[in-house]
Amino acid sequence: MIGDGQISLGHTVFKTNARKIRRIQDNVICGFAGSAADCLALLELLEKEFEKHPGQTLRACLSLAKQWRTNKIHQTLQADMLVSDKEITCLVDGSGNCIEIESGVVAIGSGGLYAQSAATALLDVHNMDAEQIARKAMNIAADLCVYTNHTHMVEVLDSIESPYQPIIQD
Repeated sequence: MIGDGQISLGHTVFKTNARKIRRIQDNVICGFAGSAADCLALLELLEKEFEKHPGQTLRACLSLAKQWRTNKIHQTLQADMLVSDKEITCLVDGSGNCIEIESGVVAIGSGGLYAQSAATALLDVHNMDAEQIARKAMNIAADLCVYTNHTHMVEVLDSIESPYQPIIQD
């Protein structure tokens, strides 16, 4: 999983080296986009779900999505999250979506569509592993999107099956 470091306030670059990717456990990585405070609040809720459902990423994500959607306090949180372990990647958002990603490529954030398009195109390039694809895709997104920068943070999980599973978050 790769994320950029830019935080924008309106049309202004406010910070360039934010950490938008966190390792929840040894084998789970979470990336987020949106309001920083909301993202961190959701990350805490997700960690509690993993305490209730250890080793069950999909179940923890579904429980978080349900809380996020139905709890009046959490309904106003503005963020998107990607949660990955070695077997599954889920996109979770405040609309109640908890989507298991099948294609191997997913992105969130302002430059997400640029990065996802680039990564999808790069899947056919031989001799590129998932990390190389993700880095190249993020550079393309940063070149195109004013809300995405070239300061990247990468977290890697060993893949069980496919070497091509870039997950991009900005």
